[in-house]
Amino acid sequence: MTEPHRPPEGDWLGTPYLRLERRGPFAFVTVDRPETRNALSPAMYFGLRYAVAHCESDPDIYGLVLTGTGDVFIPGGDLSRGGIDTWMDFRHLGMDTTPFDSLRVTTLPVVSAVNGICQGGGFMITLCSDVSVVSDRATFRVPELFRGISDTYYAQVLARTIGPVRTRDLMFTGRTLTGYEALDWGLVTRVVPHEDLLDESTALLTQCCRTAPRARSDIKKSLDTYLGLFDRTAMRQSQNGDEALEGFSAFKERRSPAWVPENLQTEGRL
Repeated sequence: MTEPHRPPEGDWLGTPYLRLERRGPFAFVTVDRPETRNALSPAMYFGLRYAVAHCESDPDIYGLVLTGTGDVFIPGGDLSRGGIDTWMDFRHLGMDTTPFDSLRVTTLPVVSAVNGICQGGGFMITLCSDVSVVSDRATFRVPELFRGISDTYYAQVLARTIGPVRTRDLMFTGRTLTGYEALDWGLVTRVVPHEDLLDESTALLTQCCRTAPRARSDIKKSLDTYLGLFDRTAMRQSQNGDEALEGFSAFKERRSPAWVPENLQTEGRL
């Protein structure tokens, strides 16, 4: 489809697994990598960040919808590391190349249209979007501690959003929330029937775009300040540490990590 190592041109986002479509005044970015259940390669993480900047720079685009294909929104990063999108790899995937901070500060209103499984980086994308419309089939999970990653970004954003008690519940147990539980906890904006997801997302984005853009941007700045910063040093050290390496190996080998006591290990990956 495109040559590797070429910078994005037009509406191409640097990877064949992200699609940008223009529908009237809005851009729709779809994660479309069904063979890995929409797991994000490093180039896809960067492509989502680039999509925000690309849409911001276009005066004909007034808002952005992010969604996935099939029954999966985004499950996080591709831990299989299958060698696709080879112009970028996980060694280059710092927080400065991921889309999270860009979503928090962009002047464009952003809607996450969560069509299914949403966890890891996908859940964080949802939390950093302005609003989220969620299919009644969607589920949410924070599995980072099963992978040996000290995700201080999650700890910061979740604690600000739902408080430390529920943050510990989600992060320490890796439990799965339904869309309605996520709504009750204040993690998503609204839940709708699956077949109405894109229509409702478009309607909500339309309503957001009727507000004054500079005043709306001031509100975003205030909310961004409230969410605050996270411990970047600890997170970077964790991603290169022994527990993360073991978590990665355990995921690939579909087993419990070695740190799980023998009598608490389970069949398959956590």
